[in-house]
Amino acid sequence: MSMGRILGEITGTTTVGVVCRDGVIMATDKRATMGTYVASKQAKKVYKITDRLAMTVAGGVAVAQRVVDILRANAKLFELNYGRPMPVVSAARLLSNLLFANREVGLPLPLQALVGGYDETGPHIFSLDPFGSLTEERMVSTGSGSPIAYGVLEDRYKEDGLVSENLPIVVKAVDSAMKRDVASGDGFDVAVITKEGFRELSLEEKQALLNLKS
Repeated sequence: MSMGRILGEITGTTTVGVVCRDGVIMATDKRATMGTYVASKQAKKVYKITDRLAMTVAGGVAVAQRVVDILRANAKLFELNYGRPMPVVSAARLLSNLLFANREVGLPLPLQALVGGYDETGPHIFSLDPFGSLTEERMVSTGSGSPIAYGVLEDRYKEDGLVSENLPIVVKAVDSAMKRDVASGDGFDVAVITKEGFRELSLEEKQALLNLKS
């Protein structure tokens, strides 16, 4: 099965991840689709793995939920065995191995993922495709709305900026994608991970960011 065919099956979703000086921001829309049918308007696409580790998903819902369970379990085992939180790169490599193993049996998982967080070496975000390819990124977007999100991110993202500086830019990127990509929409979730831990923005905080002048 070709990369084009696999990625073609990941038709919905907009996810965004950016690295800031003091943490990472991960955001997604909330629409789940089955072809042209909107299956859910409250889909969860950004998941907390540990207090300093999170993951976004684009692709099959069942696959995503199972992968999240596997990462959570292994992150707990890592902390029990080594007495410290799982590094971001270790979580990303675990997921890469899982995706690669399914490629080996001839059935790549329909999943694009971002794994991000804050560890002893600072903030990191890794991007993974259905075949297990792994790249570390400073700014990245996946899903059908990603070309639109990239238009905003490429223009406005501040690589050395703080979380507070980049939050309005990330929200603008996801909002723009939802307005122009029919497979993305119905609101969005935003998670921030710093050395203080994982936090999701409240509805009031998200609305305030949307109301900021461009």
